[in-house]
Amino acid sequence: MPFPLMPPIAGVQLATGRAGFYKYDREDLLVMSFPEGASCAGVFTRHGVGSAPVDWCKRHLEMTKGEGVRALVVNAGCANSFTGRPGADAVRRVCSATAKRFDCRQRDVMVASTGVIGVLLDDAKIVHRLPEVEQRLTPDGWAGAARAIMTTDTFPKGSYAEATIDGVTVRIGGICKGSGMIAPDMATMLAFVVTDAAISPAALQNLVSLYTRNTFNAVTVDGDRSTNDTLLLFATGQSGAPKISRAGDRRLADFRDKLEHVLMDLAHQLVRDGEGATKFIKVTVTGAETAASARKIARTICESPLVKTAFAGEDANWGRIVMAVGRADEPVDRDSMSVKFGDLWAAQDGLVSATYNEAKMSAYMKKKELEVTVDVGVGRASSTMWTCDLTKRYVEINGDYRS
Repeated sequence: MPFPLMPPIAGVQLATGRAGFYKYDREDLLVMSFPEGASCAGVFTRHGVGSAPVDWCKRHLEMTKGEGVRALVVNAGCANSFTGRPGADAVRRVCSATAKRFDCRQRDVMVASTGVIGVLLDDAKIVHRLPEVEQRLTPDGWAGAARAIMTTDTFPKGSYAEATIDGVTVRIGGICKGSGMIAPDMATMLAFVVTDAAISPAALQNLVSLYTRNTFNAVTVDGDRSTNDTLLLFATGQSGAPKISRAGDRRLADFRDKLEHVLMDLAHQLVRDGEGATKFIKVTVTGAETAASARKIARTICESPLVKTAFAGEDANWGRIVMAVGRADEPVDRDSMSVKFGDLWAAQDGLVSATYNEAKMSAYMKKKELEVTVDVGVGRASSTMWTCDLTKRYVEINGDYRS
């Protein structure tokens, strides 16, 4: 996918460099700086292992209540996860060195890492490059920033929108990385979104928590959660718009819509770039007893290897979808269940549809973007998730990832 046109966002500067976490020549370090008074909020993995960078961000966002964040340091090529106290010490040294460069406190520096789990971060590689990277800070470096944080991604991911707050135009821009180990709560993904709006940390946190549920937490590539998932939302307050202290403020209506759009766009790009993926698939479950039940059924469909390989083979094997619905262990009515691919009915009221046409269904399955709708016939709740197919290329990528 082409990287979008992303103009500078007032108050943020970016720079990239090569720290050397990869054997080949590529940039793998990103530094972002923010002005005094910037707000920050975040959502992180709920993985049971977690990582040293995630621990640092969670602890210090809670300590500062999201106020005064001045810098972000991101590296690719080493996750610094499952590295114990040495990993935590490495993060502290990176933040200490960055704080000295930007004349702020250690706790005003956010960090994120992505790469191989179980490898201790060589913080000296980052610290050594900081002076050089700092000299290259620019307000116009989004595409390079998106490339620097990539791992198995095949393209840099970015999204941009403009909104109005009380008649003043504000900008929202974000980048993310992720291709495999993608599943709700959240994914092996890093995402950094910045706005020049003036929004309090509490309101910012409410917004990012709310919109994560149906964006980043509604996509899945392979069902595996990562130890390092991080979504950080920064507000520089440099647009000239009035400061907003409540997420529900009516003046934020347009901003809320545009922020959700940016997060959804980034989340969908993760799925489109799923490791080895050839299909982008929208799965909607309706007629469920509760929203949570609909979501669990949708996720079970999206993460079923049998369903995903059928999509890869362009095989309209709707029986595999019925199988996945049943094994979700949620209330369903077999004799009322319906399955539809796009506008084509595969099954209705618990039976093969009277209008089922194998030729039309096979032709539909050759499309790059597919929609599946399942009505489970027990209620009125619904949920939508997005996924991709599972191909031989996924096995090849992950079989060779570390070695």
